[in-house]
Amino acid sequence: MSNENAPMIRWWRPMMDRIQIYSQQMGDLAYLWINTMRFGFRRPYEFRALITQMDEIGVRSLPIVIISSFFVGMVMAVQLAYSEANFAGRVTVGIGVGVAITKEFGPLLTALLVGGRVSAGITSVIGTMTVTEQVDAIRLLGASPAKKLVFPRVCAALIMLPLLTVVADFMGILGGLIVSLVDIKMAYATYISQVTRSVSMGDLFGGIFKSLFFAFFMSLIGCYNGMKVEGGAEGVGKATTRSVVATSVCVMISDYFLTKLLVIF
Repeated sequence: MSNENAPMIRWWRPMMDRIQIYSQQMGDLAYLWINTMRFGFRRPYEFRALITQMDEIGVRSLPIVIISSFFVGMVMAVQLAYSEANFAGRVTVGIGVGVAITKEFGPLLTALLVGGRVSAGITSVIGTMTVTEQVDAIRLLGASPAKKLVFPRVCAALIMLPLLTVVADFMGILGGLIVSLVDIKMAYATYISQVTRSVSMGDLFGGIFKSLFFAFFMSLIGCYNGMKVEGGAEGVGKATTRSVVATSVCVMISDYFLTKLLVIF
């Protein structure tokens, strides 16, 4: 009997061990968030750290958001104009670009591009502080690492990612406009009219609503992996990779459920 069940046991035990590890990590992540909310709003406030992180997360991510969103809008306009067999594709470019950018591609691409950069940066900085025992020194001084390190980064991400999403929406629509004017020979007023008629404030705020969740995931995951680093410089590299992968997966999964939620309501 034991020989018959041996293959199942060999398959079942690793899966259960993996589930246990993931459950523990989720619990640790929730505990870190609770501590961040518990100590983050206590005085003294970390305004200087918040401004520094807003610059690091938002301002320094601006070039990649502008360039990528602009060319994504151009690509979408080309695809809409030339993928249709009839003339309808060319006369509805503004509608397709405006709706797709504001509802989906603006917040999603911004979260993936900025999230990978930000989560990796956060993990590497906090991970280096962890392996050099600077995080332990903060605890010995009676301060909370969640307040000093996590809270400013989470708040900065929650502030800056929605702003970057708005920039991405604008640049994507602008890229579609350039293609419409130069390639399709569509009138400027026609394109703008299509965008304004098809894109509502609900679409814009829906994308911003998504970006708040994406910002929360990418910043908290980066901080958590940074504080759990073990094994010196090699451990920092592995933790950075985990942060980028976990952030991308969480963004994609949460995007589906947030989209369903916005469609329902």
